Amino acid sequence: MGGGPIVLVGNPNVGKSAVFGWLTGRYVEVSNYPGTTVEVARGTMTVTDDRAPIIDTPGTNSLSPRSDDERVTRDILLAETPRAVLQVADAKNLRRALLLSTQLAELGVPMALDLNMADEADLRGVKINPGALSHKLGVPVTTSVATRRDGLDGLVDAICSARPSTFTVPFDDNIECAAREIAAVLQSHPASDLPPFGRPTSERALALMLLSGDAALESRLNGAAEKVASIRKELATRYADPLSFVIMRQRLAAVDTLMSGVYHAPGLSGRRASWTERLGTVAVHPVWGVPVLLIVLALMYLAVGKLGAGILVDWMHTVAFGQYINPLATHMVNAIIPWPLARELFVGEYGLVTMALAYGIAIVLPIVTTFFIMFSLLEDSGYLPRLAVMVNRPFKAMGLNGKAVLPMVLGLGCDTMATMTTRILETRKERIQVTLLLALGVPCSAQLGCSWA
Repeated sequence: MGGGPIVLVGNPNVGKSAVFGWLTGRYVEVSNYPGTTVEVARGTMTVTDDRAPIIDTPGTNSLSPRSDDERVTRDILLAETPRAVLQVADAKNLRRALLLSTQLAELGVPMALDLNMADEADLRGVKINPGALSHKLGVPVTTSVATRRDGLDGLVDAICSARPSTFTVPFDDNIECAAREIAAVLQSHPASDLPPFGRPTSERALALMLLSGDAALESRLNGAAEKVASIRKELATRYADPLSFVIMRQRLAAVDTLMSGVYHAPGLSGRRASWTERLGTVAVHPVWGVPVLLIVLALMYLAVGKLGAGILVDWMHTVAFGQYINPLATHMVNAIIPWPLARELFVGEYGLVTMALAYGIAIVLPIVTTFFIMFSLLEDSGYLPRLAVMVNRPFKAMGLNGKAVLPMVLGLGCDTMATMTTRILETRKERIQVTLLLALGVPCSAQLGCSWA
């Protein structure tokens, strides 16, 4: 292999990070993408001698972005010129995955598809023919269970065999004509702030993104923006629905055709639902989901606000440091260092050990630990998206969406940690709004403790 990096792409919560960890050995660098608060992980493939660079992109459902996460993934694909794109998919939700596959195919990037979570698909009776799907897409298709490392050995061969997909979504004549017009405009305006492409289908992909109303991409067109806007406006008059909806509907129709003869899932009446599926259904039920929601929120507050910010912090501060670490450090420093000023620096009222180290470990560590444990449990159990669904309607009244519930609840334990988690929200407006609510309307555990006292 040669050229640019290997880019991992996939929908949210499909096991992409587990695949990335296996390929890189988890020796990675995590940093914010320039101009955003979205984290991007970079590493090097350690399972071969090639030592190829790998980028783990944020989860995305579309290359026509609706959030910062999706925009960052799209920009990486446009800017990096990847040598290979490995799409990690949820095998039991193939339709959603193939919707993204068709957009990667339009970009003309060398790609391979990994159907992860194959064990969950088998439990649900889902049957997929990887060979037939590979033939239809024209790219390598593998199956895996990343959490057990089953099937991951085949990923290296799939990455090495990655090639541009031969599948093309057949849009109607109006959209195809408009896409050709925009592609011609892009070719005639090299001054636009878009990366140069050597791939034959890339201009068509950009044209479809622009027709879908990608404002961020359109802002980089410079002199071509007015012409593109004119083409899109003229095309929009031919449909009763928004262009983005029309393009998505036709793309889904192509995905359904692609799945024919490849994917089979039994109807709900054909099998007995598992207890996890029944619990998931109860969790989003309009009536029974409410007590489940209240129990989860109460457990999160008790874990982070009471156990972490209360019991553990109090024990670490008063017992671990107050009775053992600080007295021991004071005794050792007084015995070794003869200068009073130097002793004050280490074990004085504001010393490096007695205050800085004590505050960092005794106060921050318990809260951070309990937060990440609870967040992992919510994410791994699958309740996190259901939690967002349950509170989505009342939060919409405040101009937010269901995701905002997580930082709001965590604010009852620690406003600082809650403010950090606002990065999961999709827009800058929502992050600022939730940050203001945390600062002005949500009391942390210390404030609640003072009020109850």
